[in-house]
Amino acid sequence: MAILRLLIADDHPLFRDGMRLLLGTKPDVEVVGEAATGDEAVRLAAELRPDLILMDIKMPGISGIEATRRILAANPQIRILIVTMFEDDATVFTAMRAGARGFVLKDAEHADILRAIRGVGQGEAIFSPSIASRLIDFFSSTRPAAPRELFPGLTSREREMLQLMARGASNAEIARLLSLSAKTVANYVSNILAKLQAADRAEAVRIAREAGVADE
Repeated sequence: MAILRLLIADDHPLFRDGMRLLLGTKPDVEVVGEAATGDEAVRLAAELRPDLILMDIKMPGISGIEATRRILAANPQIRILIVTMFEDDATVFTAMRAGARGFVLKDAEHADILRAIRGVGQGEAIFSPSIASRLIDFFSSTRPAAPRELFPGLTSREREMLQLMARGASNAEIARLLSLSAKTVANYVSNILAKLQAADRAEAVRIAREAGVADE
């Protein structure tokens, strides 16, 4: 029986401990490492070359989505299953574009998480039922997706700023265009990064461009 070598990347020790205990009882899965940050996940992926990574999204340093992008750029054979509490459209679509093969919520039943791990480990694309339904609705809809739909957590002013950022405007240029102080713009940008779970401005801009915000 082939053993699925797995790396757990999550900044919550209780979640890592729970997953390790759960998977430790399964003869077809071996936990080969644990990472508490996105940067550590990238490093351990290169060192351990696991078959699959359980990847959280919001971690210290780079996000799980950016870590996914970097890991797959260097090791495209690794499969990544996103395990998180975030299920908004922007997070799901950005994770898919980064190369994740599955998306399951942390509050899912253990049996569902195990099914997702084994499915992604065998090359399938696995999504939680609620997320799969929303993906079907999104792609079957004839309505174009607007930034408001993709980033529901942002205010109208934050979406306006994100659009300008995606088009390459600096903070100083945004302040001039919107008649705001530099400090106010910096505060808005910080809020945007937090809401998008982006590690830095460059990652936020990448997320926005991938969602098509710059073209609006």
